[in-house]
Amino acid sequence: MSDAICRYGDSIYQHGPYNDRIYLMKISRDDVPDIISLFEKISNENNYSKIFAKIPASLQPEFLDHGYRVEARIPGLYNGIEDGIFMARYPDESRSRGVDMEEIRTVITESINKAEKRSNSKLPSGYVLCSCTPEDADAVAGLYGETYESYPFPIMDAGYIRDTMKDNFRYFSVKKDDTLVAVASTEMHPEEGNVEMTDFATDIRHTGMNLAGRLLDWMESEMRDEGMKVAYTIARALSYPINITFARAGYTYGGTLLNNTNICGSFESMNVWFKTL
Repeated sequence: MSDAICRYGDSIYQHGPYNDRIYLMKISRDDVPDIISLFEKISNENNYSKIFAKIPASLQPEFLDHGYRVEARIPGLYNGIEDGIFMARYPDESRSRGVDMEEIRTVITESINKAEKRSNSKLPSGYVLCSCTPEDADAVAGLYGETYESYPFPIMDAGYIRDTMKDNFRYFSVKKDDTLVAVASTEMHPEEGNVEMTDFATDIRHTGMNLAGRLLDWMESEMRDEGMKVAYTIARALSYPINITFARAGYTYGGTLLNNTNICGSFESMNVWFKTL
């Protein structure tokens, strides 16, 4: 089960009971303020506990006027010029509570401290970097299924992987003996000049070798060639490995999205990290 992705005007949003939220993924200025009213209607009809929006900073006052608050910021997200803001409104305030911010701050602090000791990015012998093709979709979806009990998008479905490959997604992998052992993806937004680094997974039998870090280095290089100006990720807030990976790669912490995502069987808070490419 996954939530529906919908279009309103030139804006794109996701909503449904799986994540119990509305997520405004792409906003068109022409759709404001009508889309805010639409979200109120959808939220009321479905009793969603969170509305979550990624918007240009110039639209922040409009959302503040409707009860939204800032949870994260990425400087220059839009074509390296305008900041991007992650804003949230909680129709059910309990969704915003119960977050152990002290533990999250500990993860962030330790990740930044470990960034001073950047690990070797060279792949171990026998491991190779590979761009994924539609023929890899079954293996990609299989590794995601082994890694995540639940996920906000249907990445365990090989059909979804193939479909997104036709769009602005690229999948990158590490293989050993022709077997896929680590994977990640980039979701490019060419009209905005930014890219999300996402969907990292490593076979548990191949952890501890910085495969995610090596993938990230390669992905950044490829995204620079694609003309992307800013890279960002939305990472599980209490996961030391993924936060350390991005801190070591020179990313900056931009904020925490509270109880944002249904991942591995429950709602988890997510840290935003960003980097100018």
